[in-house]
Amino acid sequence: MLKSSIRASQKLARAAVLCIFSGAGVSTLAFAQAAHFAASEPASASTVHDVPTASSDYRPITSEERFKWFAHSTVGTTSLVGGIFSSALGTALDSPSEYGPHWDGFGKRYGMRLTGISTGNAIEAGLGAAWGEDPRYFPVVERPFKSRVKNIVDLTFRAYRSDGERHLAYARYAATFGNNAISNSWRAPSESDWQHALLRTAEGFGGRALSNTFSEFFPQAIRKLRHKPESQ
Repeated sequence: MLKSSIRASQKLARAAVLCIFSGAGVSTLAFAQAAHFAASEPASASTVHDVPTASSDYRPITSEERFKWFAHSTVGTTSLVGGIFSSALGTALDSPSEYGPHWDGFGKRYGMRLTGISTGNAIEAGLGAAWGEDPRYFPVVERPFKSRVKNIVDLTFRAYRSDGERHLAYARYAATFGNNAISNSWRAPSESDWQHALLRTAEGFGGRALSNTFSEFFPQAIRKLRHKPESQ
């Protein structure tokens, strides 16, 4: 009984240390990324500077821009920070249990997430190129708060196409569900069923909404903290 309690205490202590260090890394990297966005006039590879006011104002994404979106969304700072946080949380909760609650388990979870992200982004980029779907986020920084939140939600499930209009993001749907279904073949047995695939799909759209929220609000907040005027 005593040994069991000691092991449990050690496990909780390791999880706490891991979360503290990972949380510090997440906060530092996220702030650095936001500061970079705020200091730079051009938009990032995954974000466009201005939302089109009319379909005629929309400029379709180029092949080079699509590749940059894939690279940034897969191994960019925001994606890597998200991986650190989710892997730390999974390690702290020891989920899935096959990986264990140690640093090697953290590495396995991080690698597993990266394979899923890269597969999903590749599918979205490939199908999006064939269907003319633009995966980038278009912020609306000059609009009221309610409209900005609506834009975040809207561009989580819809995307611009070559006609300059927003349509249901079918390439994104196929990519989010497809990569989570495909990854069942190499995931730990406890999370390789269709129920977990559907759960990860929902989490994928939640992650997209969080990414859009970051792109919409965080750079502006950092500019205000640094007393830098809004870019026009």
